[in-house]
Amino acid sequence: MPTFDLAVTPLRDLNQALHDVASGDNDLQFDVVNPRGHHAVAAGVHAPVSIDIHGSVGYYCGGMNEEAVITVHGSAGPGVAENMMSGRITIKGDASQYAGATGCGGLLVIEGNASSRCGISMKGIDIVVRGNIGHMSAFMAQAGNLVVLGDAGDALGDSLYEARIFVRGKVESLGADCIEKEMRAEHIELLSALLAKAGITDARPEEFSRYGSSRKLYNFNVDNADAY
Repeated sequence: MPTFDLAVTPLRDLNQALHDVASGDNDLQFDVVNPRGHHAVAAGVHAPVSIDIHGSVGYYCGGMNEEAVITVHGSAGPGVAENMMSGRITIKGDASQYAGATGCGGLLVIEGNASSRCGISMKGIDIVVRGNIGHMSAFMAQAGNLVVLGDAGDALGDSLYEARIFVRGKVESLGADCIEKEMRAEHIELLSALLAKAGITDARPEEFSRYGSSRKLYNFNVDNADAY
């Protein structure tokens, strides 16, 4: 198992080694120690590797991830898993703002809290947050699922498209065009699968409320002008 100590090894060497992984390679498990808040750790990985990062990271960890399973044994700065395509990223601590932004696929699990704009413009990613999320989360979210076991801040789901939001705690306020919707059987089934995939066993789907788009802002209507 290759180990990279970022206290002595340049970050560029780590990311290059991850980008050089080829089909059929045997070394598919990587350990990263002393990340010391470095930015763009394990960014742009496009191979089915497993990466354990022992410590906290800075901006854009795991950005554009494809196929890799990345675990951060600490907290993450802004933009973790930005534009993620597939695979799985787990943050054992907290995540800063716009976690999972523009994510197109895969699963992002945040075991602590997430800051503002979590899931902004998400396009198919699944995000599960065990703690709370900040204001303007899921702003212009287009597709995918945002699951929050804690509370949500102001303007949740502002200008939402077709992404689904599930919150177990309280919501400070809903953004433009976001409304609470009925939890039907198919949503219970979907949420149950997401919780299981995230390894969460102490929450039941029936405890959550579902939020989605009222679809009134898809086309301009003068009667809704004050909501734009």
